[in-house]
Amino acid sequence: MESEFPLQRAPQALTDRSSDAQTPSATIALEPAPDRTDAMKFGIFYEISVPRPWENDIEHEVYHRCLEQVRVADEMGFHSVWAVEHHFLEEYSHCSAPELFLTACAMQTKQIRVGHGIVVCVPQFNHPIRAAERAAVLDILSDGRLEFGTGRSATWTELGGMDANPDETKETWDEYTRTIPQMWTNERYGYEGRAFRMPTRAVLPKPYQKPHPPMWVAVSSPGTEIDAAERGMGSLGLTFGGFAEQEEKVNRYRTRIQDCEPAGLFVNERVATVNFLYCHPDNETGIKVGSRLTGSFGYLAAQLLPVREVHPTRSYPNPGLLAATRQQAAQNPGEGVSAPEGVCIGNPDRLVEEIKKWESCGVDQINFLLNALETIPQEQVLDSLRLFGEQVMPHFVDDKPATTSEPRELAATAAAGGD
Repeated sequence: MESEFPLQRAPQALTDRSSDAQTPSATIALEPAPDRTDAMKFGIFYEISVPRPWENDIEHEVYHRCLEQVRVADEMGFHSVWAVEHHFLEEYSHCSAPELFLTACAMQTKQIRVGHGIVVCVPQFNHPIRAAERAAVLDILSDGRLEFGTGRSATWTELGGMDANPDETKETWDEYTRTIPQMWTNERYGYEGRAFRMPTRAVLPKPYQKPHPPMWVAVSSPGTEIDAAERGMGSLGLTFGGFAEQEEKVNRYRTRIQDCEPAGLFVNERVATVNFLYCHPDNETGIKVGSRLTGSFGYLAAQLLPVREVHPTRSYPNPGLLAATRQQAAQNPGEGVSAPEGVCIGNPDRLVEEIKKWESCGVDQINFLLNALETIPQEQVLDSLRLFGEQVMPHFVDDKPATTSEPRELAATAAAGGD
């Protein structure tokens, strides 16, 4: 007997089965976005770098230090904690199962949101059904605190290690972003496309947040902010490049998202950047210690192998973040007496000034890297977090009533939500 839940097929742009592409037969109103305020939000961001030598339970120590930092951030009122997915990157990142780390974060905190970002949307890394299922469980266990970030990896070490074809990752990422929300919101769902196919099944459980968690795109190279905007997804970007470049990106993003075709059932139009954080009562000391943090991260990033250096492809037109961090490492190899533009190291007054500049560029969330290679002792990291929470965050409180994004309309199939 034929199912009452029809199979969705990828649009012609994503599949060579053009004769099977369905014609949209219904129009549904998108849900309003979850409430958001206009105040700047702050998060913490983890790669979980582990320095050599890997002995004496160092991984255990690093992970538990990170959890302690998350507990303090929750107490200080930080908005979110983010963890990336990386594989094979030796000292740079031991965060290969971020959903497990974030579950531990959720169990040990009360209000901080958990950012599963990014999930690598490539079949050799994660099947989309498993990504949808794991994210839904994390949303349930965290009582609806999940932020869902997507991306496709930027290093040959990872893509080559998983035997993934870089020429295909953008198409597969696009299929994931279009189909995972449908798995979350439909009772049953089926799909046939280029990246994967599945018969009609009930993908369970469903997320706690309705209609589904906010969705984001990792923006680490020029132009990716347009990919995020076109799909109505938040821009999870990186700061390297200075205020003028960031403002230009934000303006392009804000303009394009007005005419987006949302991947999900609501538009997430937030713009986040990643930054460094070291806050100290004395500005010179804060910059000196914070420069060790930025220098250590630059040292790590310089070891990464961008896709295009091994596999030239239009899918990865430039090294993006990797080039920027290499350049920054060359300019700031160790302790310094001045901080690069926009980097949040120094005393509270300096940090307030820098964050206001980011705010004026249109950024509404900053996620901070707190350490790299365990360069800064744990107690100093915790003191920095507390000082930031006590003397910087109060300058960026919610002073306007909550607003919501306007509902949009999306052509959809009768099965609720085709492309």
